[in-house]
This record gives sequence, structure tokens and C-alpha cells, in this order.
Amino acid sequence: MADHDGAVAVRPLTLAWVNRHLDVGERVVKAEALHGGITAEMRRVTVARQDGGTRDLVLRTFVDAERAEDWLNRERGALALLAGTGVPAPGLVAVDHRAVHCECPSLLMTHLAGRTVLKDEGVEARVPLLARQLVAIHAVRPGPAERPPGYVTLTTADTVVTPKGADTATWAAAIDVIRRPAPPYEGRFLHRDFHPGNVLFDVPPKGPAAFRITGVVDWAAASWGPADLDVAHCCTNLALLHGPAWGVRFAEAYEEAGGMLAAAASERMYWQVRDALAFSEEVQQASQPWRGAGRTELTARMVEERLDAYVTALMDAPG
Repeated sequence: MADHDGAVAVRPLTLAWVNRHLDVGERVVKAEALHGGITAEMRRVTVARQDGGTRDLVLRTFVDAERAEDWLNRERGALALLAGTGVPAPGLVAVDHRAVHCECPSLLMTHLAGRTVLKDEGVEARVPLLARQLVAIHAVRPGPAERPPGYVTLTTADTVVTPKGADTATWAAAIDVIRRPAPPYEGRFLHRDFHPGNVLFDVPPKGPAAFRITGVVDWAAASWGPADLDVAHCCTNLALLHGPAWGVRFAEAYEEAGGMLAAAASERMYWQVRDALAFSEEVQQASQPWRGAGRTELTARMVEERLDAYVTALMDAPG
């Protein structure tokens, strides 16, 4: 079936699988493509209820993804863990992580109200909300059997791409930072891809001061690791979306909200630099969804320049 706007149809086997997980008398009547996902196809699926009303679900489908099984297992575990915790995550409906029933590995979950907000206006009001939400995520304490797999970092000193026009000495020093062994840390439950594009807000007409977070989505990278890594990832995203100063500000807001970062400045720098350098390999991939969401001024070159400025700010920081 296809939605009224001509979105890509839900594949037949997948549609049959979705229907098997609906309540008695319900049926899928519409599917709408959701934008912003990089690793998976996302669709909002509208379900007609027996009483004449409708409800929405979200279908995540991984097409030709080598890590689909791992990602879906992580998301399934995270959504199950978060149920009832107060963290506003989707509810798990069903998962087919090995494509036994569907054409591709898939996950079905509840739909959350709200929308992502990526514009510069109101960022000063949103940053403390994001920080408090991340502190709440890190406060979740899974038992040993519920704990997600350990975090993964793929960037190495040899894979970093120094931006055109950047100060080579500064970037060489930054690359030397990640040549060191990872600092010791106390493990925490991590979202691992926490940033404004994965947070939904209620945006009332009263303006930014009335913003409220309604959901945190995309738990496919949920991991066990240092809180600094989650914080660093959001810092980098904010620096590229809104300017380097907002990356620095988020780390401060996280601590103001009660979050605990590494005690030593050198250890905090390690995680911040590591995450920032990871973006050097995928500037185009990272910036494309932002332009699709309306931030058309964020060209790959502009994002690259902001990344350079942010890395420079991290390397110039005292301590």
C-alpha cells in the first residue's frame, strides 16, 4: 500500500506482519514516509480502529544494512528497558530483527507526539531541556541482564579528515589526543546518538520559553559506556547546528542539571575531541538531513568550517 502523497509502499510481507500485531478489528489505512533517518527507512503507519478512530505507529525498516540485527536488538532492549521509567521513549510493539517475516529487518513501535526543532531561534531555551533529559537517561540503571552492549567508536587517528583550510598543527594535536587509550570511566546507560534531531518537542504558540520535550527516538545505538560520550555527541551536533559556543555550553548545562562528567579536564577533552573528529569523516552525511529539515544554509562547507572552529575551541580550552 502507498500513502495518499505517493510515499514508498509498505512491502507486502512487512504489511502482513504489521497487521498481525494490531488489535482485533484494526487495519492499516495509510503509510507516510518520515524524513531525517540516515540508516533506515522510517514510516508513520496510520491504523483504523474498530471504533472509527485512528492511531499511529512507526515502522523502522533497515534495507541492506550490515548491522541491522545489532541495531534492532539494541533498540528492542532499550525500549523494553525504558518502559515505565519516565524517559519519553516509544513503546515496543514488535521486532523482526532477522527478517524472518518481513522483506527486511524491521521494528514496529508507538508514535510519539511532537516534532524536532533545529532552528537557531530558541536554542538558549532548548539546551537546558536537552541537558536535563540526558541526565534522566543516564540515571536509568539496568540490571546485568538488561545492560546494552558496550559502546563502539570507529574513528582512529588514521581515518580523521582534516578540513580544507584548517590549522594543521591544531588538528594534529587533536588527532594525538585520540591516540591515547580511553580514560577509565563508570559505565552508564547511553542513548549513543542523542542530539536535537532525535528529540521531539511540543512547540506551543507562547514561544520558546514554553517548549517541552515529548519524546526521545532512535535507540538503535543504545550502549553501555561513559556519560561523557553521550554528552560529547550532543555537544558536537549543537556546535555544528548553532555554532561552536553551543557545543561548549551543552557540557556546562549537563553539569548544571546534575550530570556527572569525568573529573579531569584531560579526560573530558578526550571524549569531546573523539566525537568531534568522528564528524570529520561524514560531514556531508551529517548535514544533509539538516538541510532537508529546512536548514538549507548548512552546506557541507559551512558545517566543516564550524567543525574546525569547534575543534580549535576544544584544543584552546584551559586545562
